[in-house]
Amino acid sequence: MPIWEFEGKRPKIDSQVFIAPNATIIGDVEIESGSSIWPGVVIRADFNKIKIGKNTSIQDNVTIHIEARNPTVIGDNVTIGHNAVLHACTISNNVIIGMGAIVLDESKIGEWTIIGAGAVVSPRTEIPSRCMALGIPAKVVKNLDDNGLEMIRRNAEGYKKLAERYLVQMDKIQ
Repeated sequence: MPIWEFEGKRPKIDSQVFIAPNATIIGDVEIESGSSIWPGVVIRADFNKIKIGKNTSIQDNVTIHIEARNPTVIGDNVTIGHNAVLHACTISNNVIIGMGAIVLDESKIGEWTIIGAGAVVSPRTEIPSRCMALGIPAKVVKNLDDNGLEMIRRNAEGYKKLAERYLVQMDKIQ
């Protein structure tokens, strides 16, 4: 797996993180325990920091980047769906970012929130906690009830368990 130092900054990755062999992680990146980085992911922190919390799933072909003035910060128990793009934004704990969604510069996503598949969160947009946002540009369409919150929790837990299974497989291969 390509893990690159850039200008003296090397990724700091907990030993209990699953990283697919074809994921790319560059520069000032920190990834906490229980998280998973799936095939084709690119996490590039060449001129600012990217921080990924605990038990967070970054799924296939996701791109995460920053801008010089703004890092990207992703909380705990977050699921980032396939082909999503996160750029210089803040994602709170317990969030689902749907497949193909785009979250742009200086946007902030509140806790226990779902950003639907294909949604585009425009720059400097704040999506509040405990809601679902859909569309282009993303708009809040409803508040989440206990069933929605439970779905977020189950999703994060399911991917944490899957990552643990992959870590066991990787140990057998190496």
